[in-house]
Amino acid sequence: MHIVVHYSDIGTKGGNRTFFEKKLISNLKKGINEKFTVFRRYGRIVLKLDKNSNVFKILDRLAFFPGVSSYALSERTDLDFRKIQEKVGMMLHKMDFNTFRITARRSNKNFKLRSREINIKLGDLVRQKFQKTVRLKKSDLNLFIDIGEKDVFIYHKKYSGIGGLPVGSSGKAVVLLSGGIDSPVAAFLAAKRGLGIVLIHILNKTMSGARQGTDKIVKISRKLAKIQGKTKLFIIPFSQIQKAIIASVPAESRMIIYRRFMMKIAEMIAQKEDAGGKITGDSLGQVASQTIENLGCIYEGLKLPVLPPLIGMNKEEITSIAKRIGTYEFSIIPYPDCCSFMLAKHPETKGEIEKILKLESLIYNRDKLIKESVEKANVERITYNP
Repeated sequence: MHIVVHYSDIGTKGGNRTFFEKKLISNLKKGINEKFTVFRRYGRIVLKLDKNSNVFKILDRLAFFPGVSSYALSERTDLDFRKIQEKVGMMLHKMDFNTFRITARRSNKNFKLRSREINIKLGDLVRQKFQKTVRLKKSDLNLFIDIGEKDVFIYHKKYSGIGGLPVGSSGKAVVLLSGGIDSPVAAFLAAKRGLGIVLIHILNKTMSGARQGTDKIVKISRKLAKIQGKTKLFIIPFSQIQKAIIASVPAESRMIIYRRFMMKIAEMIAQKEDAGGKITGDSLGQVASQTIENLGCIYEGLKLPVLPPLIGMNKEEITSIAKRIGTYEFSIIPYPDCCSFMLAKHPETKGEIEKILKLESLIYNRDKLIKESVEKANVERITYNP
């Protein structure tokens, strides 16, 4: 038994395609704890299953594997039309259907029959042998015939993957993970574009329920670990920075100052982790801190790029993805984060960087506070366990 894995974005990489294919193969070997061998074929990756392989576990894992656009449990046969006919007959003998279509794809242009000829000949075989009806639209069964350069794969059920690029092929980034709905989705979308993700959570220890909040963050992190097999979670103590901001900064400006400290902490960890950027859950205009003026103040002065995957998405789109990836049920558990604790009733929505920098300068030992928070971080290594 085999699983044929198709990709989409990787196919556009031209001369670099081999690099991305090999990265996907490496990730499959590391990320799926089952016995199988994996090899490349033109335009696809093939997993040859072991007799003891847990097929359902592998299929479930592939559903959220960056770089995989679709996949199918398949039967393999040789580049011989008679053997294709025999294999099709054996497969369909066990299946219940009334209408069908044949969909042949021929990446091997040296195969003697064209795709349309394969469709017609196999269609005639099925129609006559099984007394079934051809129907090109909304048929009970769509039988796919993949003609490759070395073998033929036959399957009838395709599963959709998430597409994108293999994790690690675009480098690494740190993700600012709050207790809300948005940032886990941002982490997912970043991983889907090939970024290895390291998670950072700013812990609010001044509020009750901090332990419960940490448990919630760990559960979200485990869900995200499914995307890349494992990840690292930095839990950052923030109480000293909170106290310093509250003591020196007016309530309406605290939100911006808080987030500037958060970004600087993330940048320091990114440099420690050899990451190339920072991921946030910012969605333009969704809350007061996410106006274009305030984001300009928050991101000012940073060395590494800030990448906000959700910047143009609305809440309904974000929530839909959160439900699909399984983080939503944990994100909605009540948990007061640092930002909500420090918000004024009417926070500033159009921050001016000159004013913000002046207020920030009133905080004593800013760099030391940031460094100490990072040094005191609790680091957890999160592994995906189905």
